[in-house]
Amino acid sequence: MEKKEETNNNKEERNNEGKEEDRVPQMALNHVSRLCRDVKESINFYSKILGLVLIERPPAFEFDGAWLFNYGVGVHLIQAKDEDSLPKTDRGLDPRDNHISFQCEDMEALEQRLKQFNVKYTKRTIDDDKNGTKIDQLFFCDPDGYMIEMCNCENLKLVPAGSLGNIKLPCDRHNPPVDLENGRPAK
Repeated sequence: MEKKEETNNNKEERNNEGKEEDRVPQMALNHVSRLCRDVKESINFYSKILGLVLIERPPAFEFDGAWLFNYGVGVHLIQAKDEDSLPKTDRGLDPRDNHISFQCEDMEALEQRLKQFNVKYTKRTIDDDKNGTKIDQLFFCDPDGYMIEMCNCENLKLVPAGSLGNIKLPCDRHNPPVDLENGRPAK
């Protein structure tokens, strides 16, 4: 048994030989930026619908905007100079269109929240009989027309489709430090 482990380790070392310089440093999604028609309206949407928290933004930025953060992901809102650069708000909800997707631990609660705030949405369930996997998806747009997907995609097992590399999961160290003391109102 010990010999088998040694063989596997040697095989892995041989596969990694000469590839050290090709390795990508550890990464994780930090934030997504969105141009806005009205930053305050977008702050309201992202905080009430998605539970993101308004955080301080470095004062060096000399343009209107806001930073929101929660659940390990940031959304940076930037006041648009020109509305022509924004998506059309009257387009339909097509899951095959550009969107950002967030994991959601309670899809039913989120659907109720969308109803509560009168947010138009499309609901889909994907059943994979082969693997016995079921994924629920909700698609909706923010006030500026950017599509958002909420899903329980953690139900889907990630399987590499080729030999291009190993899947790596982010470490907690990629989440920025949070100052909970200074961000709370005084009692």
